[in-house]
Amino acid sequence: MVDDQLSEALDLVEVRGVLSSGIAERGPWVVRVPTAYPLKSSAAVSLKFFAMVRGRARLSTDGVDGPIELEPGDVAVLNRRTWVQVEGGAGDGPRREILPEVGVSSARLIGAASGVDDMLIGGRIELNPAGDALLLEALPPLGHIRAEAALRDRLHWLFDEVTGNRMGSAFAIRQHGQLLLLEVLRAYVDQAELPPGWLRVLTDERLRPALRLMHAEPGRHWGLEELAREAAMSRTTFAERFRAVAGVPPLAYLNRWRMLLARRALRDSDVPVRSLAAELGYTSESAFSNAFKREVGESPLRHRHRTRSELTAVRARQ
Repeated sequence: MVDDQLSEALDLVEVRGVLSSGIAERGPWVVRVPTAYPLKSSAAVSLKFFAMVRGRARLSTDGVDGPIELEPGDVAVLNRRTWVQVEGGAGDGPRREILPEVGVSSARLIGAASGVDDMLIGGRIELNPAGDALLLEALPPLGHIRAEAALRDRLHWLFDEVTGNRMGSAFAIRQHGQLLLLEVLRAYVDQAELPPGWLRVLTDERLRPALRLMHAEPGRHWGLEELAREAAMSRTTFAERFRAVAGVPPLAYLNRWRMLLARRALRDSDVPVRSLAAELGYTSESAFSNAFKREVGESPLRHRHRTRSELTAVRARQ
């Protein structure tokens, strides 16, 4: 089986692609919307995506030089932007401004019809707090992913579910939304020059053997010599490449990975803090607690109490 640290990381940060809106239009049109609004959780959405199912459009947002041209199958990912404008359609006359629905609970197209020129779907990428730090640093302010066969097919399957009104469509839309997000990330990794960070290091073939060791036994006291040997590099070459690709030294990455595992364990299980500290390679509970507070900003017990309370509140509102 192929090692897949990317899937492991996506599970840990609980990445979810959620459709929230869409348009189907003929003639000149424009949409202007803010891109940050509160969810049912305590955090605001930092990542949005727009996918062109049919037709063409121009997308503009703050902090980016000039608009990008969206063609069929293209996807734009907005990272911590405050507004977006999308305009499309052909023909004479002024552009008709489309007012978006706020708080759409399920993905559905506005005025969908078989004869329209342009079809665009929009959504958000939800992350847990750990994912915010990881994925947001790995993506540019505006990522433009060009259409590939798998991505284009996924969009059409998703659109068919959205407009088909078939039994089980809500479940299918959620699954297709997840798979669409995966195809977007795959295409982005192939098409773009990734900045240093977790997404780049998790997809680096030369460093994969060392990552496999750290992920398989995060509590072990790994040395640079051993990790470099596994990656078939000298100690110096390995350390330099790892820092250049990940943005941090190998052992700093290992500590961050341990903290991700700790966050999940504290929220989802009743493991004692002392036992968790030993499992993750810390010599004492206090050493683990100090490291956790430096990374997360609060003690392990406070983190457990807060995240469980928030999860309970969210579930009660759903």
